[in-house]
Amino acid sequence: MPFDDINREFSFPLQKIIDEYKLEVIYMPEDGGNTLISDHEINRPGLQFAGFYEYFDKQRIQVMGRTEHSYLSTLEPNVRRERIDNLLSYKFPALIITRDLDVFPELVESAKEHETTLLRTDESSSVFTSKLVNFLNLQLAPRITRHGVLIEIYGEGVLILGESGVGKSETAIELVKRGHRLIADDAVEIKKASNITLVGSSPDNIRHFLELRGIGIINARQLFGVGAVKLNEKIDMVVELELWNPEKTYDRMGVDTHYMTILGVKVPLLTIPVKPGRNLAVILEVAAMNNRMKKMGYNAAKDLLHQLGIDSDSEEIMSDLNI
Repeated sequence: MPFDDINREFSFPLQKIIDEYKLEVIYMPEDGGNTLISDHEINRPGLQFAGFYEYFDKQRIQVMGRTEHSYLSTLEPNVRRERIDNLLSYKFPALIITRDLDVFPELVESAKEHETTLLRTDESSSVFTSKLVNFLNLQLAPRITRHGVLIEIYGEGVLILGESGVGKSETAIELVKRGHRLIADDAVEIKKASNITLVGSSPDNIRHFLELRGIGIINARQLFGVGAVKLNEKIDMVVELELWNPEKTYDRMGVDTHYMTILGVKVPLLTIPVKPGRNLAVILEVAAMNNRMKKMGYNAAKDLLHQLGIDSDSEEIMSDLNI
């Protein structure tokens, strides 16, 4: 059961990286902080300083470490300026110098001439590039926004979906009262952090707010405290609430795991019928714990079938036994 995902390119301003890593600004042109970053990869320009520009992508941030710095140090000032000019003429978003290395005067002059942002960090190249790549992957991850509720239950990120009025927000508020944490209500921003990981969060302007019919808007953080909310959470399972349909056959065993595909990532899916008398908060708590057990390799339904000596592929037999 896939979402109708729309592939889009995302970008964010360079200033976000400067603020995140508290980078020293050696030189930045006017409005340079608003330069848009749209490539999730970086480049070490050693080959470019040596004159090789085939496959060079000028959309990438350039990171200069000790190796590149040492190479430039071996060049005559006029040759060094020429090599630096050649690189900065491509007008990439920024050049970041690591290890708090000294900045060549030729580099500053060329940066001003080509209006290229020049930054510096005291972190080592390997540590900084690892952090930066992870940051870029998260900021530029494919994403969609879906109507639903995201809540952390016993460490499991549970995305609750369903038609308007089925009781998603009411279930969420009961779970919050029981000690679990709200991430998003009404609109859930879902990012594909990796090929196997989805991370959900709330839009900034509605974060921590819930709508309860008959009461109105409440702020979960103000009402229940900061321990009742969380900024983002990995999505471990999807629960779809629907009004009880007596003509529909619901899964009573749970031998097989059903999935929903979101942004190309398969996530375990449960469909839970809603009717008066069902305590949805408790059901979701059990569902979250059971999902964790399945990830640890234990499936209660298969264990029961094994105890009864029944093949786990023959779930319909259980219906005949009224179990």
